[in-house]
Amino acid sequence: MVSVLKDLFSDIPMFLLRIPVILLALSMHEAAHGYAAYRLGDPTARNFGRLTLNPIKHLDPLGTLMMLVFGFGWARPVPINTRYFKNPKRDMAISAAAGPAANLLLGFL
Repeated sequence: MVSVLKDLFSDIPMFLLRIPVILLALSMHEAAHGYAAYRLGDPTARNFGRLTLNPIKHLDPLGTLMMLVFGFGWARPVPINTRYFKNPKRDMAISAAAGPAANLLLGFL
C-alpha cells in the first residue's frame, strides 16, 4: 500500500508538467491546419475564431481527458470548406499535412 502511494505521488509532478505541453501541442496542431487553409483561400477557420493558439478554442473535453489519462486523444477539428480552394485535392492535402508538420516542428524544437 505504501509503495502504491509513493508511486502515485511521484507521478504528480510529471502529470502537471504534461498539461502545458499537451495544450501547446494541440493548439499548434489545429491552428496550423486552419492557417494553411486560410493561406490557400479558405476563411472558415478565421471566421470561427480558430486561427489562435488559445487552447480553449481547440479543446475537446473528452479528447483532452483521454490525452492526459491515456496518452492519446484529440482536439476539436478546425472547420475547412474546400469550395474556397482553387485546387481542392491539393489544397486539402496541404491543409491536412500542416498539423503533423507543426507536430514535427515542435518535436524538433
